[in-house]
Amino acid sequence: MLRKSTKKAAKKVSFAEMGNEELNSMMRDFKKELQEIRFQFVTASVQNTARVSHLKKDIARIKTVLRQRQLSESKAPKA
Repeated sequence: MLRKSTKKAAKKVSFAEMGNEELNSMMRDFKKELQEIRFQFVTASVQNTARVSHLKKDIARIKTVLRQRQLSESKAPKA
């Protein structure tokens, strides 16, 4: 039995190690790509339907990291 060769999509990115501005720019890029894929759904020319769920999850991860940073800054004692 032959196995299909599987390609790994991209390197695992640690959002926690990135800066806020970099995360915001990545989120904008992901949202733009998600919108383009949604338009492709309408025209029935989507090649990779699984990409939608990956983009949504990555956007949620970025929002989570940004929110955690926001909460930790507000809880930090002010000098």
